[in-house]
Amino acid sequence: MDFQSIVVELLKMDNNLFFQISAVSLVGLAAKNSILIVEFAHSLHNNGLSVKDAALEAAIQRIRPILMTSVAFILGLLPLALSSGAGAEARTSMSTGLLGGMFAATTVGIILVPLFFVLFTSLSQWLWSKK
Repeated sequence: MDFQSIVVELLKMDNNLFFQISAVSLVGLAAKNSILIVEFAHSLHNNGLSVKDAALEAAIQRIRPILMTSVAFILGLLPLALSSGAGAEARTSMSTGLLGGMFAATTVGIILVPLFFVLFTSLSQWLWSKK
């Protein structure tokens, strides 16, 4: 069970079509943040930094734009998550899933993406050196 589903279960909401649409949207938004870090780390590594230093520098350099876009997105979802009235169920289920998932994807992604970059780049270099 992912964090997005946990948030919806804690709030006793339905796992409906709108929630599923928010899950698909979340994949794209989380991937965007990961691409920012990996692309920058790859560029730094190609310019001579070690894999570990490149991943650390990329995470430090990209944390501000990632946090700015994620926080702006989360704050933009708050009025939808707190809405009431006609059509509120659709808005709240979509925005609550996105809000919880984006919070988790941002916090976990900032830590895990550089770690996976180091692991997979080191593994790739090790495998290519064996051939």
